[in-house]
Amino acid sequence: MYDLIIIGGGPAGISAGVYASRKQLKTLFITKEWGGQSTVSTDIQNWIGTPSIAGNKLADDLKGHLEAYANEHVEIISGQVASKLNKIDGGYSVTLSDDSTHEGRAVLIASGSGRRRLDIPGAEEFEHKGVTYCASCDGPIFAGQDVAVIGGGNAGFETAAQLLAYAKSVTLLQRGDRFKADPVTVEKVLSHENMTGILNSETKEVMAGGFVNGLKYLDTETNEEKILPVTGIFVEIGMIPNTDFAEGIVEKDEYNRIKIDPWTQKTSAENIWAAGDCTNVKYHQNNISAGDGVRALEDIYIALKTK
Repeated sequence: MYDLIIIGGGPAGISAGVYASRKQLKTLFITKEWGGQSTVSTDIQNWIGTPSIAGNKLADDLKGHLEAYANEHVEIISGQVASKLNKIDGGYSVTLSDDSTHEGRAVLIASGSGRRRLDIPGAEEFEHKGVTYCASCDGPIFAGQDVAVIGGGNAGFETAAQLLAYAKSVTLLQRGDRFKADPVTVEKVLSHENMTGILNSETKEVMAGGFVNGLKYLDTETNEEKILPVTGIFVEIGMIPNTDFAEGIVEKDEYNRIKIDPWTQKTSAENIWAAGDCTNVKYHQNNISAGDGVRALEDIYIALKTK
């Protein structure tokens, strides 16, 4: 039985894996792929200590850091996902997609989440050519340009607020008849002179030549189709946490995110911690996930070594 099983190969899981090795915990590290969601970004400018880095380079660096520190303490299984987590005597068992089963005294869930994709013509074709799912990663690329944000929840308005720092204008489209973000946030963001919010707008098509040049949407009140001339489209229509394998084991919120104690990263289950985008923390970014992974590992080490 391992001391610890870490599930997830993004910044949270990898940071925890490095610390687990340094603390000489017998650890199994499981990931399908390396680097998390930002691997799709061509230019990340907010990874602290690195002014600019491509997503695939960041993934390689994170992977290399863990491998350099793994030594005899961290065993790595890549290309597999966790399919089921079960409670057993003395700990937990994790079943992987290849049907293998592994046991550990403690578990850190850092399985991340996936962006809900924009399912309209042109969205997939022009991803990374004007359609993006990460304002903190790609926003500065659109400095001085007219951009759109799709999604009227807190994430959409937070994205709009980020973009207002450098975009020429930001137009946010909400499908329903009211914005879902906190009223204070809505009022503050919409008060900016370069910000516009449009309700009752159903997105229909990404317009583009070789690069995005517009967004077609339907005004559901007038049934009129309109085209918004923009060069960037930022999609914030929700996240899908990768947490189904832990169903019935840890408490989750209404969005299927794992509830944690932000002081320790502990979940509702004994000896299970969680970190990163699969949790119910307010902000989701690479730097935050990395720090959460470290905090979890520090608490895990104390919990394991004091028993």
